[in-house]
Amino acid sequence: MDVVSDAISAVRIGQPSSNRLRVAGTWCTRLAPYEGAGFHVVLAGGCWLLPDGGGEPVTLGAGDVVLLPHGAGHVLADAPGDTTRAVPFEEMRPPAGTPGGREVELLCGKYRLDRSRVHPLLAELPQVVHLPNRVGSHPELRAAVDLLARELDERRPGSCLALPSLLDLLLIYMVRAWTTEADTTAGAWPAVLSDPVTTAALRALHSDPAAPWTNDRLAAEAGVSRATLARRFTALVGRPPMAYLTWWRLTHTATLLRDTDAPLASVARSAGYSSPYALSHAFSREFGVTPGRYRAEVRR
Repeated sequence: MDVVSDAISAVRIGQPSSNRLRVAGTWCTRLAPYEGAGFHVVLAGGCWLLPDGGGEPVTLGAGDVVLLPHGAGHVLADAPGDTTRAVPFEEMRPPAGTPGGREVELLCGKYRLDRSRVHPLLAELPQVVHLPNRVGSHPELRAAVDLLARELDERRPGSCLALPSLLDLLLIYMVRAWTTEADTTAGAWPAVLSDPVTTAALRALHSDPAAPWTNDRLAAEAGVSRATLARRFTALVGRPPMAYLTWWRLTHTATLLRDTDAPLASVARSAGYSSPYALSHAFSREFGVTPGRYRAEVRR
């Protein structure tokens, strides 16, 4: 596994949901804040996204993709301006808007996320990630958008499985695109993922969190001295390598407890703990509850 995949897997629950919206003329709709991440794909036409709280309006054109990773409330409209006219998204019914004007077609959806243990990579994403449709930019993202549009248009056999899978791909490509486009002022993790030493160390830890890692072994994996690894890793990630490993092992444990019925002994082994007791002690110190109680609470 890699950091982006693990960061998403640790919080994603269930399947994404999506709705297709066709509007024309004058229209305005509000999407309330929610526990998860929202996204919009402009399949045709163009519109405006107006974030709650006075954020800068964003112009969206055909082929644009926008991610709202923290579930911020916002308005979609034909033009910026008075948002008090906005109709709740759930009440939009085709044909929406007023007759005349250019037609707009959107794919709007949500990802369900467990925010109890968000990876810092996802935590530092901005409220709105706008990925404009530019020639030659992020070809995998463009391909996913094209495939989504085709599946929605044709509804061929198997689309019930294809659409959720494509939406999962879309989330990965959106996060990946942000990490490659964001500058150093946008957060620490674009710099983390562009640093070969830190990336090599993170890849090793995420690939096998149960391994008996030490600073020396991890430095050898990254091809640098122990001092170099400690300095670069701590400066970029914000915590020393072994502290990050402990945090990730417990986060991985929480994911297994939430998503599987594996016995605690098996969970302990996969997280690198010698016994269920050792895992329970570390988990309780970090989460404030035992693994068994945590599993019962998240299931409930």
